[in-house]
Amino acid sequence: MKYLYILQQALIWIIVIFWLYQLIISACALIKFKEKPLIKNKNHKFMAIIPAHNESKVIANLIDSLNEQDYPKELLDIYVIADNCTDDTAKIAEEKGVKVYVRTDEKRKTKGYALQWFLNQKIKEDADYDAFCVFDADNVVDKNFIKAMNKKLCQGEEVVQGYRDIKNPADSWISAGYAIFYWTMNRFYHLARYNLGLSPLINGTGFMVDFNLVKKTGWNTITLTEDIEFSLKNIAQGRKLGWATDAIVYDEQPVEFKQSWSQRSRWTVGHLQCMKYYTNDLAKGVVENRTLMNFDGLLYILGIPMMLITFLLLGVNTIIYLADGMSTVDLFLNYFKYIISTCIVPIITALLILIIEKRKIRPMLKGLILFPVFMGSWVVINIKCIIKPNTTWEKIEHKKDVKIKDIKE
Repeated sequence: MKYLYILQQALIWIIVIFWLYQLIISACALIKFKEKPLIKNKNHKFMAIIPAHNESKVIANLIDSLNEQDYPKELLDIYVIADNCTDDTAKIAEEKGVKVYVRTDEKRKTKGYALQWFLNQKIKEDADYDAFCVFDADNVVDKNFIKAMNKKLCQGEEVVQGYRDIKNPADSWISAGYAIFYWTMNRFYHLARYNLGLSPLINGTGFMVDFNLVKKTGWNTITLTEDIEFSLKNIAQGRKLGWATDAIVYDEQPVEFKQSWSQRSRWTVGHLQCMKYYTNDLAKGVVENRTLMNFDGLLYILGIPMMLITFLLLGVNTIIYLADGMSTVDLFLNYFKYIISTCIVPIITALLILIIEKRKIRPMLKGLILFPVFMGSWVVINIKCIIKPNTTWEKIEHKKDVKIKDIKE
């Protein structure tokens, strides 16, 4: 029993320290820091890269929003990777006047492989670009996106994530859950870390990379979450990623639970793959670079193990109770703390982010109330993927026909 008590206290301290650290870091999102100075003044030349698999219903709106950028047109080239398409994606893109690369590879279907295939060609061509931005085909982009990213290049940033907003937040409680999740990540993860000189993460779409950064190795990712993988590889090497609040991209989110389950399962499997391949590199980065940034990156990848530690603590408490080492009241209070943190804290956090981000609460009410279900289901997804991971890529259908002017109105 003595050793169970020692284990119990050790687990409690690990959990408390982990979440106290996250809380302190997140609070720095509320502090406005001085913006980085410009180290050069130049309009850089960009590629806008759109990997697209059967996206004929939505890709035209993205291309239109990129063509309407408040940036010199001669310094922005738009490329569509028609990746294993069986619809009119390539035709629509060509009719819009952009450059289309057709890729067929039934074995390697993920966006990471498509980017690798395309960028390898541009590297071999020694293409005259300073940087590239990556967008999902269902996106629409604020007219100042490229201008904002150009400013980040002028500040010396090499990899920068833009503000990922949602174009259909009130369509269902599922899309509302995604919206609250991303708004929270934007503010309390990415911005907070950028303010402190730590590293945000690139987040799937709406990000910029200095072209020189990939010329030696290409876009060399192998997991289902190429964005997180690319982020962690750079953090392990001691490179800070940047954040651009004013580079806004609007993303379509699933409205049905089945679609959401599939997508978040893919993200969890990708996270587990990154744990497998990059935990050692991140740990070595902590030892070699001795920076809080590297330590913070290591903590990110340990998110799922922290969930397992929490379950282990609940199990230890139950064993102590069954051995008459804890009263029924104490056991109930222990369980109650986790019920509160699972059911009440997410609603408080969601309400806080809606207020801070100045979002309308009424259209989001169902998503706000059911946000604990959204996040709780993610715990179930994590457990399912640990037990039986599915590494097969599955497409999420996009069909929300929204133009950038519709959002601005």
